[in-house]
Amino acid sequence: MNWTLEVVVVPVSDVDRAKAFYADRLGFVVDHDTRVGDDVRIVQLTPPGSGCSIVIGTGAVPQMPPGSLKGLQLVVPDLPTARAELVARGVEVSEIQVLGQNPRPVPDPLDNVGFVFFTDPDGNAWAVQQISSRA
Repeated sequence: MNWTLEVVVVPVSDVDRAKAFYADRLGFVVDHDTRVGDDVRIVQLTPPGSGCSIVIGTGAVPQMPPGSLKGLQLVVPDLPTARAELVARGVEVSEIQVLGQNPRPVPDPLDNVGFVFFTDPDGNAWAVQQISSRA
C-alpha cells in the first residue's frame, strides 16, 4: 500500500499576502481559492511538479501560530538555477550551502548536500535541496 503526503497546512497571518508570495514569488500553482461564507477560506497551492500541495486559509484550517512551521523542504535537480530563479522573483534566499558529505559518488557535488534557505512573509522556514537523480 502506498502512503502519500498530499497536503501540508502552512500557518499565515494574511492569506492574500501569503497567496501572492507563494504564487507570484515562488511560482506555485493556485489549485483553488475557495470561500465558504465570510469566515472560511481555503487556498491550495502546489509547487510545479510536486505531488504535495500547501494549504493556507482561515476558518477550516487548523489554528497554528503564523510563522511556526519550520523545516519544509523542496527538492530540485539544479540548485544554482533554482536559486537564481528565486532571486529573480524577489525572494530573499541564502547563498548555496553544502551540508555534510555524500556517502557515495554522485554526478554533481551538490547532489544531496546542496541547500538554500528562505522564509515566507510570516517566517515559515523553507529549505531547497538539490537531488538530480535518485538511486
